[in-house]
Amino acid sequence: MKMITCTERQHAVAILDIFNDAILTSTALYDYKPRHIDSMTSWFATKLTHNFPVIGLEDAQGALLGFASYGTFRAWPAYKYSVEHSIYIHKDHRGKGLGKILLNALVDAARERGVHTLIGAIDAANSGSIALHEKNGFSHTGTIKQAAFKFDRWLDLAFYQMILDTPLKPVAG
Repeated sequence: MKMITCTERQHAVAILDIFNDAILTSTALYDYKPRHIDSMTSWFATKLTHNFPVIGLEDAQGALLGFASYGTFRAWPAYKYSVEHSIYIHKDHRGKGLGKILLNALVDAARERGVHTLIGAIDAANSGSIALHEKNGFSHTGTIKQAAFKFDRWLDLAFYQMILDTPLKPVAG
């Protein structure tokens, strides 16, 4: 297994497959319809423009096993040190510790980029993701009850947060 930086050219299709499986079979993404390959161009462009990492794990044959990234938490300037992260593992590779590897790499990348707060918005019924975050130093900071409706039921959205010791010299504006 090898940690890599995902690129649109090499990984867009594999990331899209992982996204679409999550959309169709889980509450990890609060979307209804699979995304189209064209959506990946703007997704990767946003990551590049804002210096947001896209970290992946590949097997020996180069297949993407999972990936992690973060993006804008809220679009107002004062939130510039806070990001919302996500981790997705291919359906055939869940439960093997890959989430922990990717989460740790994401925390390291956030520190390197001067992020102060990592926020995970997790479906409250996703006990695996919640356990992963709690075991790795994230704290539950609140739950929005009935935040979404999918699969004919209301979904609660739980927020988990890790506060980092960066940036060393935050500035307003």
